[in-house]
Amino acid sequence: MSHKKIAIFTSGGDAQGMNAAVRAVVRTALERGSEVYAIYEGYQGMVEGGEHIRRMDWNSVGGILQFGGTVIGTARSKEFTTRDGRRKAALNLIKHGITGIIVIGGDGSLTGANIFRQEWPSLVTELAESGAISEQVALEHSNLSIVGLVGSIDNDFHGTDMTIGADTALHRITEAMDAITSTAASHQRTFVVKVMGRNCGYLALMGALASGADWVLIPESPPDVDNWQDVMADRLRAGRKAGRRDSIVILAEGAQDRHGNYIGSTEVQQALEERLGEEVRVTVLGHVQRGGRPSAFDRNLGTLMGYEAVEILLNSRPEDEPVVIGIKNNRMTRLPLMESILKTQAVAKAIAEKDYERAMSLRSASFSDAFKTLRTMVRSLPHSADAGRKKFRIAVLNADAPAPGMNTAVRAAVRFGLDQGHTMLGVRNGFEGLASGEVEEMTWMSVSGWASRGGSVLGTNRKVPKGKDFYGMARVIEDNKIDALLLIGGWVAYQTAHAMMANRANFPAFNIPIVCLPASINNNLPGSELSIGADTALNSIVDAVDKIKMSAGATRRCFVVEVMGQHCGYLALMGGLATGAERVYLPEEGVSLQDLQKDVELLKSGFQAGKRLGLMIRNEYANAIYSTSFMCSLFEEEGHDLFDVRPAILGHLQQGGDPSPFDRIQGNRFGCLCVEWLLGECARNGTAVSFMGMKDGSIQFHDMRNFEREIDADQHRPQEQWWLGLRPIASLLAQHRTSKPANEPEN
Repeated sequence: MSHKKIAIFTSGGDAQGMNAAVRAVVRTALERGSEVYAIYEGYQGMVEGGEHIRRMDWNSVGGILQFGGTVIGTARSKEFTTRDGRRKAALNLIKHGITGIIVIGGDGSLTGANIFRQEWPSLVTELAESGAISEQVALEHSNLSIVGLVGSIDNDFHGTDMTIGADTALHRITEAMDAITSTAASHQRTFVVKVMGRNCGYLALMGALASGADWVLIPESPPDVDNWQDVMADRLRAGRKAGRRDSIVILAEGAQDRHGNYIGSTEVQQALEERLGEEVRVTVLGHVQRGGRPSAFDRNLGTLMGYEAVEILLNSRPEDEPVVIGIKNNRMTRLPLMESILKTQAVAKAIAEKDYERAMSLRSASFSDAFKTLRTMVRSLPHSADAGRKKFRIAVLNADAPAPGMNTAVRAAVRFGLDQGHTMLGVRNGFEGLASGEVEEMTWMSVSGWASRGGSVLGTNRKVPKGKDFYGMARVIEDNKIDALLLIGGWVAYQTAHAMMANRANFPAFNIPIVCLPASINNNLPGSELSIGADTALNSIVDAVDKIKMSAGATRRCFVVEVMGQHCGYLALMGGLATGAERVYLPEEGVSLQDLQKDVELLKSGFQAGKRLGLMIRNEYANAIYSTSFMCSLFEEEGHDLFDVRPAILGHLQQGGDPSPFDRIQGNRFGCLCVEWLLGECARNGTAVSFMGMKDGSIQFHDMRNFEREIDADQHRPQEQWWLGLRPIASLLAQHRTSKPANEPEN
C-alpha cells in the first residue's frame, strides 16, 4: 500500500457529520501509515497555504464526533475559481508533498475538485517553468488523486441514499414541527413552515411525512392546478371540519408553481388568511437546520464514508477516474464523480425547464414512494369506497416491547387501508387483547396525531400466547370477521405468527393472511436490516453518552455504559461507533478475563499519558458473569488513584421518547406496504404468512415457513447480521494513541 501524503478539507455549506468524516479520514490514514493534513477554511485555505495546511496526529481529532459544523472550517473562495488561484493552491499542496485530497462538500465543491485534478498536470508544468518548483519535484507530483464525500443537508446528490447532514437536518425540522404542532393545536391555528432544500424537496417532503403535516409544496412536483391556493385552503378547511385542531403547511425554499413562478412563505400566508378568514403564522427554520450536534446516523455515515475514502485514495492509480462515496442499502458505494454531479444537476435543469415528471423520475424510488404515501396521509378524509370492490376487514395490533415508531406505522396502515375502502380494526394490548376481544373499528381521525407519538397508543405486551390463548384469539377473529392481520412488533409477534401458522389445523380461523412488520429497538429480527425503533434508541444512547462524556472528561473518569439489545449487539456497536467508545462488549463475541485484563492495561496507559475520559459500552447480555458492576469494580480496583469508574445503565430510556425522523419515515412506508401486501393476499383468497423488511436494497416479504432457518432461536437474533462487518472500523478508530504507529513515516 502506498504511503501517500493526503489532505482532507471541507467546503461549501457546513453539514452535521463532517467532523466524524474528518476524524475517520485522519485516523484511518495514520493507521495505514500515511501522513495526513487538514486544510483549514476549505479552498480559500488551500490557496493561502501557510498555517491553513496543518499536519494532523491521532489526538488532533479527538473529541470532535459530537460537534456540529466543521472544526477545520469552510469558506467560499472566489480566488480558487481562477486559474491563478488554483496554481497557488497546487504549489501549496506540493510544498507539503500532498498527492491526494479528500473533499467533503456539495456538487459545487466536488466539481471544483475535479477541475483542479484535470488541470493539475498543466499547473505543475507552469510551476516548474516559472521556477517555483524543480523538474524533479514536478515529476514526483505529476498526478493528483481525489475522492469526494457529499456533505449536504439537502440530500440532493444523485446515486446515494443519504448525504452527510441530511438526517440531522430532519431531526431539527421534526423537533420544530412537533413544538409548532402542539401550540397550533392549542389555539386551533394554521402555521406555514419554510425549510431548506434549494432545488430538492427532500427535507420538506420527509419532514411533512414525519410530522403529520397537512400540505407540502416541493419544487419537483408543483401543484397540479393554477388555483392551488383554493385547493390547499379547501383541504385545510376540510381537515378542521373532520376534527383536526391545527393546520400545518410545509414549504420548501425552492417551491414554485407549474409555470415556474416562485412560491414564498408570505404568499402562502396571505392566500390562506384570505380564504380561511383567520390569522396564519409563518416560521422560517433557516440555519437551525444546519446547526447542533449530529444525529447518530450522521456520525456513523460520516465515519464510514471517511474510512472508505482513505481506503480508495491509498490504493488509487494515476489513471483512475475520481469517485465520490455514497451509501446504498446500508453499504458504502463508489460513484463516478462527474457522472453523479451531472445527474444531480439534471434535476435542477428539469425543474427550470418545467419538466416535473423528469425531475421526479431522477429522484430515488424512496422519494417517489414517500410522495405517494404523503398524498394519502394528508387527506382530510378517505376516498369514498368503490361500490364494486370487495371490502376486507384488517386488524392491526402491537406486540412485544414498545418501539418508537409503532404509532406511526399503525397510523399509516389504518389510513392507507381506509383510503382503499376497507375496514380497519385496532386491537388493544397485543395478543392478550386479541384473545379477550379488545377490538375496535378505527376511523380516519382515530389515528390523528399519532405520527409523532412514542410508545404504543394501542398498547402492547410481551406475553407469548399459549394453549387456551389460541382458542380465544381464534374466536375473536371469527366474531369480528377479521380477514387479515398486521402484527407490528418484535420477537413475540414473529413467534406468535409462526405458532398461529403451525396451529391452523386446530384453529381454522388462523387461515388468513398475516404479516409481521419489524418494530424493535434491539434490531434483532430476521429479514430486515433495520427495525422500526432502533434508530430512535440509538439516538437516545448517543444523547446520554454525550452528557456522560462531559462529566467524565471533567473528573478523569471511566464510564461503563450498559445498553439494551438482549442477545443482539447492534445498539452497543453502533452506539460505540457514534460516540467514539474505546471498547464495545458484544454478546456475539462474548467477554473473557483476558479481554478485561487487556482493557485494564489500555485504560491505565491511556490515563497515565494524560487522557481524561474512558468510555466502554456493554451490551446487557454480553456476559452473564462479567456484569457491568463487576467490570466497574475491576477497573476501579486496578486503576487505583489514576482514575475512578462509574456505571451508567441506560435502561428503558432507550425505549422511550418520540420516534426519530428515520423511524417515522420507515413506519409510514412499512405500514402502507404491509397493508398493500395483505390486500393482495385477500384479493386472491391467499393465506400466506410473512415477515417483511428492507434487505439488500429492496422491500422483501419473507415466507414465515423459512423463519426457523433464518434465526438463531436460542439467542433470538438472525443468523446473519450485516452490521458485524463494521466491527473492525469501530475498533480502529477508537484506539488511544500516545505516539506514532511503527509504520508511520517520519517527517
